[in-house]
Amino acid sequence: MDVGLKRELEDKVRAGERLTREDGIALYESDDLAWLGGLAHEVRMRKNGDVVHFNVNRHLNMTNVCTASCAYCSFQRKPGEKDAYTMRIEEAVRLAKAMENENLTELHIVNGLHPNLPWRYYPRSLSELKKALPNVSLKAFTATEIHHFETISGLSASDILDELIEAGLESLTGGGAEIFDWEVRQHIVDHRTHWEDWSRIHRLAHAKGLKTPCTMLYGHIEEPRHRVDHVLRLRELQDETGGFQVFIPLRYQHDFVDMQDGKVRNRLQA
Repeated sequence: MDVGLKRELEDKVRAGERLTREDGIALYESDDLAWLGGLAHEVRMRKNGDVVHFNVNRHLNMTNVCTASCAYCSFQRKPGEKDAYTMRIEEAVRLAKAMENENLTELHIVNGLHPNLPWRYYPRSLSELKKALPNVSLKAFTATEIHHFETISGLSASDILDELIEAGLESLTGGGAEIFDWEVRQHIVDHRTHWEDWSRIHRLAHAKGLKTPCTMLYGHIEEPRHRVDHVLRLRELQDETGGFQVFIPLRYQHDFVDMQDGKVRNRLQA
């Protein structure tokens, strides 16, 4: 990176100025990781001080049956496939309860978009999990799942969130974001929840008092400009609601062959 530009970016960061789209792309072009990390550390210390938070998080995926076939996904199975599964609620509670002795503080629940499970399965599952684990925070469902629930229930996202909160929901998950820019998204996502609905649902959750994570799936076919566009959208929504608790960059996993049956589901590397 040009020395003059480097100094200019340093000055903006240290003055607390907002970085622009062009600034973000320029930062991605730098390979001076110590310099980048130092600037990031300065901002973190200014915002939060010398404080770090941890939780003990475990995942519970109650079904891997999904109508979508997203190009990055190795998790989904179609109805009738040999290793497709859908848990009874009692089974999900038993598995979650078995994690309790690991000092569990948060249960992270994400599922496939099941074509046949009734809407009532989802609030009932949260209610039963909360009864079994009253001191564990329930972080459940992506905005994509909430959008799916609108379709299968006929309810609005607002009513759906109200019911889920009453059942024990304390946060949505950040999934379904991937990369928002349509130039990339049209090649990797095979469902109908894009920026407009993803942001609508998180905005609703924030208005109801939920703090949610936001994510970005990186390291596949996107370019730095797509990543910058993604985080600028999230920054704008955070300016509006203040509801994002954490930003989680998710590294794309190059595991496109399922080792059990050899079938290529994660198609991006095929």
